[in-house]
Amino acid sequence: MLGFLKEPVVVTAKINVNLLALTVLGLISRLWGLCYPRAVVFDEVYYGQFVSLYMKRIFFVDDSGPPFGHMLLALGGYLGGFDGNFLWNRIGAEYNMNVPVWSLRLLPALAGALCVPLAYQILVELHFSHCAALGAALLILLENSLITQSRFMLLESILIFFILLAVLSYLKFYNLQKHSAFSGSWWFWLLLTGVACSCAVGVKYMGLFTYMLLLATVGLHFWHMIGDQNLSNVSLLCHFLARGLALIIIPLGLYLSFFYVHLALLYRSGPHDQIMTSAFQASLEGGLARITQGQPLEVAYGSQITLRNVLGKPMQCWLHSHTNTYPIRYENGRGSSHQQQVTCYPFKDVNNWWIVKDPGMQQLVVSNPPRPVRHGHIVQLVHGITTRYLNTHDVAAPLSPHSQEISCYIDYNISMPAQNLWRVEIVNRESDTDVWKTILSEVRFVHVNTSAVLKASGVIGASLPEWGYRQLEVVGEKLSKGYHQSMVWNVEEHRYGKSQEQKEREVELHSPTQMDISKNLSFMAKFTELQWKILTLKNEDTEHKYSSSALDWITMDTNIAYWLHPTSGAQIHLLGNVATWASANAAALIYLCLSLWYLLRRRRKIYDIPEDAWQLWMSAGGVCGGGWAVNYLPFFLMEKTLFLYHYLPAVTFQILLIPVVLQHLGDHLCRSVLLKSMFSALIVGWFSWVYFVYCTFSPLTYGQPALSLSELKALRWKDTWNILIRKQ
Repeated sequence: MLGFLKEPVVVTAKINVNLLALTVLGLISRLWGLCYPRAVVFDEVYYGQFVSLYMKRIFFVDDSGPPFGHMLLALGGYLGGFDGNFLWNRIGAEYNMNVPVWSLRLLPALAGALCVPLAYQILVELHFSHCAALGAALLILLENSLITQSRFMLLESILIFFILLAVLSYLKFYNLQKHSAFSGSWWFWLLLTGVACSCAVGVKYMGLFTYMLLLATVGLHFWHMIGDQNLSNVSLLCHFLARGLALIIIPLGLYLSFFYVHLALLYRSGPHDQIMTSAFQASLEGGLARITQGQPLEVAYGSQITLRNVLGKPMQCWLHSHTNTYPIRYENGRGSSHQQQVTCYPFKDVNNWWIVKDPGMQQLVVSNPPRPVRHGHIVQLVHGITTRYLNTHDVAAPLSPHSQEISCYIDYNISMPAQNLWRVEIVNRESDTDVWKTILSEVRFVHVNTSAVLKASGVIGASLPEWGYRQLEVVGEKLSKGYHQSMVWNVEEHRYGKSQEQKEREVELHSPTQMDISKNLSFMAKFTELQWKILTLKNEDTEHKYSSSALDWITMDTNIAYWLHPTSGAQIHLLGNVATWASANAAALIYLCLSLWYLLRRRRKIYDIPEDAWQLWMSAGGVCGGGWAVNYLPFFLMEKTLFLYHYLPAVTFQILLIPVVLQHLGDHLCRSVLLKSMFSALIVGWFSWVYFVYCTFSPLTYGQPALSLSELKALRWKDTWNILIRKQ
């Protein structure tokens, strides 16, 4: 039985020396001197804030994209023992010893390093020679802009890594299709394609561009499979379901999981949660949760409530009134009702409290048992401090003359009777008998007499003049079929009123709530709200010193100064390898021209290259040229501040096109031995130029050694480059 021990156990393995050497070189180029400079570099000031919030478990919203990339950066901080205590307030600020700089920058650097062997493998899977694949990897290795972007706490290198991983995984899956369908390796690469796509989108929404490209490629390949008579209908159905599961269902599930982990980690209230709904805020520890804990769930007649506008723009605000009245005449000569002002006030205040009154009864307290208000019920809203009723007439609002003025009614004993009945409509109701609930219900108030809807004015800059204390305007908008969030309100603070006397009620309005409410939002409700905020939240885009247009990127007419040493001339710039970028543009132009030429000739039944070479040419163009196009052209449609680093995913694909074109020219256009020899010599000379440019600009890539004034001026190859030169 133990006879197998007579022979030694031997394990054999194939090692691709090219791949191993490229990986080592990639790691050296990205990890060398990673802690330098030990100071905040460009957008580290932005992402570092989020890392600190993760460490402290404080909720935040970043409108730049999903949370997966931020979580990876935070993972680096966690592994390094970072506690989040650092003030990320300016570029160039020195890191204290509490900040694990190497750990925070490690994951982007590793991702950037692994892009080098990924480039090699992609060209191999496209069936190009190992020489061409080696050239592609070396071009990525020596690309100054990719090195710079991967050596700091930034997301682009992670995004590019997942994009290239998705492309490589699909190519491996596709190459296994004919001979190993539904094998273990076939499933592995198909599933990895979906996972990598989901991770790319989870880092930045720019990952969607490559994801859509791959889905289109999958659709095209499956269309060709439908025409294959050797495949049965059952086999085609299985292929379709496998692709749907791996490339749509699993990526969606993984994308949701990013948000699940994000929300599970960030359970504490912070400065960003004020843009979320009251229900979302109440689900976080601290903040609004401390105020709303102990509130009754169901709004009843006699309830004392504050009403928050759901829109939250231009800022969150609550329905408010005070003793001051509208001026008899406005500055433009229009008259008003001279009733008590009603506004939307962006701060918590005792004048934000209202009492829900039954029009058929005089009492302002909750009965026992409470009588809940339901969808469709008619109510009166009584201002808690002044005891005047929320009212509207057919009188123009102060800033929005097309809408009705909202006021609290004062009886001047003139022919303007009170019109203070409002119908409660629960917008997010499940049935027409739903009860109006604290925080959870989103309601609008429809005026019974005029059908106007209570609305926070959407007029840009609609804050009242000095007589209105610069508070936000509230109007009555004529009812329409649709509704806007500015017409929707939710109860944020709530108590059951117990005091009928006004003085006792004023004391009650200042006191905390007593009863209990236990209702948490589901994960899907929180995800939907957070996702919507990420997609719709717009920061004011201001012109940045280093912002640029998409046209500037192709010719690299722009750069970004990432860091400047406070005393010496050492500095770091996002600046591409001029030789590589010029060659990539030339390769794209040559590819386009040759493709058009071949298409025209093939239309005339003239075939300049073999069919397999044509298929190889087109597939490589679809991956490399298509990858460049989908990651670049959409920026011409975007209305946002753009920077050179937005072009890096596109230029990565364009760089991969260079060896594709070079091999094609060498194989099919250089027919004689002499031409091939001359072409090879030309490639060697060209690659030496690429290496020379890399070495020339490496001081601006790595930030060392410090350069003299004359050396810095010599590196300003274009007038549009902003090389920082200190005045002597």
